[in-house]
Amino acid sequence: MSGGGFVNLPHDDYAGEPIPGLPAELPEGERLLWQGSPGWRSLAIRAFHVRKIAIYFAILMVWRFASSKADGLSNLEALSYAAGLVPVALAGICILLLMAYAYARMTIYSITTKRVMMRSGVAMPITVNLPFKRIDGAALKLHADGTGDIPLQLSTDDRIAIMAIWPNMRPWKISKPEPMLRSLPDASGVADLLSAALSGARIPAARTGEAPEEASKHEIGAATPMLRPVV
Repeated sequence: MSGGGFVNLPHDDYAGEPIPGLPAELPEGERLLWQGSPGWRSLAIRAFHVRKIAIYFAILMVWRFASSKADGLSNLEALSYAAGLVPVALAGICILLLMAYAYARMTIYSITTKRVMMRSGVAMPITVNLPFKRIDGAALKLHADGTGDIPLQLSTDDRIAIMAIWPNMRPWKISKPEPMLRSLPDASGVADLLSAALSGARIPAARTGEAPEEASKHEIGAATPMLRPVV
């Protein structure tokens, strides 16, 4: 971590940006608290469904083998017929793995003292800006591999296009998409940091008659949106 709280990430793709992952310099008084990227293996499994695709092809090969045996072919002939799907399966899985790696490499999540930003996309990268005042709540879901997701619940009147945030979105939230910091290696730590940042931004606004020093003495969790479980 360099001075001022900035994180130097090894992304040469962002050489034209003032800060990796940010389209412009932050306004005066706003500080960068954290930056990170998804883990590509977790992204491959949960966003690109590599594991499910592999299981699908395995079932398809078993079905081809069984149907060939039922048609009177020998074990070797049936196995050869079923194995004809192997190149197709490997090609499909490799493409998905490459896409997951590319998206993980090109994605940078940023948390500042005033907003969350998600820089993503391979062919046409874009940055989605989510000010704290637009975020009503957050959730935390931890996975068995040690990674986790943090979906963000936006204000009721806010809508965001699916194509602008995919694959950085909570699954199956189609009518009202929720942006999500996905497949984070240290999701619990990031959730704690985000919770504290949301509190720090909202406590002074809720107590306009107090000096910032007085407001900061209040318990930090008091004005923080609850981290609700993801189901």
